[in-house]
Parts: sequence; structure tokens; C-alpha cells
Amino acid sequence: MAHWSTLIREIPDFPRPGIVFKDITPVLADPRAFAAAIEAMAAPWRDAPPTAFLGIESRGFIFAAALAQALGTGFVPVRKPGKLPARTLRHDYALEYGRDRLEVHADAVPPGASVVLVDDVLATGGTLAAALALARAQGAHVLGAAVLVELPALEGRARWPADLPLQIAPTD
Repeated sequence: MAHWSTLIREIPDFPRPGIVFKDITPVLADPRAFAAAIEAMAAPWRDAPPTAFLGIESRGFIFAAALAQALGTGFVPVRKPGKLPARTLRHDYALEYGRDRLEVHADAVPPGASVVLVDDVLATGGTLAAALALARAQGAHVLGAAVLVELPALEGRARWPADLPLQIAPTD
């Protein structure tokens, strides 16, 4: 089997001109590739799993839920506005192509719980920074973040605190 990373395809000018979208759906469609990607993302947390993986909408849900299942932990969705039924915490942030907001149930994570933030792609870092702010607002102990793919040219890593692990799944 080819490495899972070779299945990610680039879609130019999506969702807007000038953006090169990283399409992970071929990885998800291949059971061995998907399992290998999840194993690569789980490896840093296997010896000391968090209480929960916080998955960022929408593709981060896929990976966070699979990581939670693989390591026997909880999964908490971090959603776009208006998708959660109970009281929420909110955080606005900038994207590489606009602005957005993330929300999480205010009681999703008990204070002191250990969490790992999960997303599919690290671009400008705004989404991860917003999720980090939400986790900290709940009193969670953030162990770090797990991301499938990084777009180094957009310098998102610079927005992540230097003292927190940022695990990008190995592509070789």
C-alpha cells in the first residue's frame, strides 16, 4: 500500500480562487490508509491518552472520533455557530479566506480534564487557536494538538504556543 499521504489530492481554487484545498476523502475511503493515518495521529498520545479529543468541525470530527475510539477516550465536537443545543462558549477567529466562529458546549469538558485538539489541516492556525481558547475557557488542561496535514507556507504553526506539542502526522 502506498503511504496514506499520497492519497490526499489538491483541488485548486476551492472554496475560493487562490485557495488550494486538501481533499482527504480518498484517505477516508481507503480502510488501510485511514487506519494508518489514525495510527500516525494516535502514536504521540498512546502512552498517556487524554480524557477527550476535541474535534474541530467538520473534518476534524472524523479524526477526533476515530482517535477517541482507538485510545478509549471521549470525543467532544467543536462546532460552527448554531449547531449545539445547550449553552455554549464561543470564539471568533480569522481564516485564510475570511472570518468564522467556533462553539463548544459550556459543560463539555470538566475543569482539569486533559484534552487534545484535532483538525485535519493546519493552515493559518486560526481554527486551532480558537479551539485552544475554548478549551482553556472550560478549564481544560490542553496537552497539545494532532493534525493530519500542515500547510507550512501559511505559517499556522507560528500561532500555536511554543510550549504545547503540535503533532503533525508523519507523511513518510
